[in-house]
Amino acid sequence: MTTPVCTTASNAAVPRTQTLTYPSFASYVRARQPVLLRTARSLTANPSDAEDLLQTALTKTYVAWERIEDHRALDGYVRRALLNTRTSQWRKRRVDEFACEELPEPEPLPGGDDPAEQQALRDAMWRAIMRLPDRQRAMVVLRYYEDLSEAQTAELLGVSVGTVKSAVSRALGKLREDPELGLVR
Repeated sequence: MTTPVCTTASNAAVPRTQTLTYPSFASYVRARQPVLLRTARSLTANPSDAEDLLQTALTKTYVAWERIEDHRALDGYVRRALLNTRTSQWRKRRVDEFACEELPEPEPLPGGDDPAEQQALRDAMWRAIMRLPDRQRAMVVLRYYEDLSEAQTAELLGVSVGTVKSAVSRALGKLREDPELGLVR
C-alpha cells in the first residue's frame, strides 16, 4: 500500500484508519459542497456558472446514488461528473454558435425611442426641475412624479388648491421655456 503524496485539508482532520461514509446524499452534499464548489469554480470563469455546474453534477450523482458501491470514491465520481458536464456544455456551446457575415440587430423597442435618448431626456428634465424655485419644484414633483391630485398636493403642503394650480402652471411654463429641454425635444 502506498501513502498519498498530497493530503487535502479535509482529509488531514480524519485519521487514516477511519473512512468517511455518508448515510445519505444530503449529508454528503452538506459535508463536501464547499470543496466541490471550488472544483467547479476552477472549471468555469463565472461563479454563477460554477454553481449551476455543481448543481447539475450533484443531480447526476443523486440519480446514481444507489449504484455507487464505494462511498469513499464519491468525490472522484462527482469530479468526473463535473468535468463531463462541463465538457458537454462546452461542446454544445461550440455547436450553437456560428460565424456570420452580418451581426443581427436587436428588435427596436416599442415607441421607437432609443433608451439612451430617453435617459438623456430624463436627465435634462431633472436638471430643469432642480432649477425651479423650491415651492414650484415640490408641487411639480408631487403632482407629476408622485401622481397626487391637486387637492392632495394642497393638503400635503398646507396651501389652497388654487395656489397649487397657479404654481404648477407657472412651473410648467418655465419648463417649456427651458433652453436645455428645447435642445432635447
